[in-house]
Amino acid sequence: MPTSLSLKELSKKEELFSPGHRLCSGCGAPIVVKMVMLAAQYPIIAANATGCLEVSSCISEYTAWKIPWMHSAFENAAATMSGIETMYRSLKKQGKISDEIKFIAFGGDGGTYDIGFQSLSGAMERGHDMTYICYDNGAYMNTGIQRSSATPFGADTTTCPAGSKCPGKLQQRKDLTKIIAAHGVPYVAQASPSHWPDLMKKVRKALEIKGPKFLNIIAPCNRGWRSQTNDAIRLSRLAVDTNYWPLFEIENGVTRITHTPKDKKELMRFLKPQGRFKHMFTSENEWMLTAAQEHVDAYWERLQREQECFAPQNGTRLPNPEHLNWQ
Repeated sequence: MPTSLSLKELSKKEELFSPGHRLCSGCGAPIVVKMVMLAAQYPIIAANATGCLEVSSCISEYTAWKIPWMHSAFENAAATMSGIETMYRSLKKQGKISDEIKFIAFGGDGGTYDIGFQSLSGAMERGHDMTYICYDNGAYMNTGIQRSSATPFGADTTTCPAGSKCPGKLQQRKDLTKIIAAHGVPYVAQASPSHWPDLMKKVRKALEIKGPKFLNIIAPCNRGWRSQTNDAIRLSRLAVDTNYWPLFEIENGVTRITHTPKDKKELMRFLKPQGRFKHMFTSENEWMLTAAQEHVDAYWERLQREQECFAPQNGTRLPNPEHLNWQ
């Protein structure tokens, strides 16, 4: 199916993630899920790790999902979806099912970067034909805003509180997108709801590719970020425009930047609207702003070099490696 987008087509599609869920006002996660569901051109079966999205979208017999959906434990959404996808292939081989169905697992950064990494890594290594989508809000928001390995440098959380003893988190966030790419999977990408055509095209591309795929999508959390409830898209855009959250894809090992900010902004433009970084703007913590900016700039430079070094000749896309039997 084509990966191009048509607003007319999208406006006529049924919303498969319905209103009425209990997610916070202004939460980035339901925005991401709605875009993913609208982009999909196939029947979808979803698995969902325990987290904000799961606990707020299915309570008792009430659910916001209009597709087959399975709740998994915090740590095993990828393993659950691996089993569902394997069962589907078996039923299809037996001639008991003929529909072309796609499989998507959703997890927050706590259930993806940390607790669920073992099952995600296993699913990617085994080559299951599934797409894993992380809605990345940068902490364990559902359980009390605890630090995760996706939490950015300097952030104030309940387990690394900014104060006289420690100025917030002192480690840089884990680069999970590159880690999954290192598994040799055919497609990984970073996306943002502020740049919805880019996000939806990446979803469509992922669903067309056989084998394991991974999308990391920023999903602002006004409760944990201590920002305004109407700031999700603004902050998502600032994350992209400051290169905190660069938009790129890695297809069969080839890196391609999918958006270059026309007017690159300083990182502090992204940090300042968020209360979790307010301590960084004091005189004694100016070094933190400098360190954070230097890290973002260095990452962007490396990403540009990777695109230049591994670009295919004549601008052509590389085919899926023939020796890999993605099932």
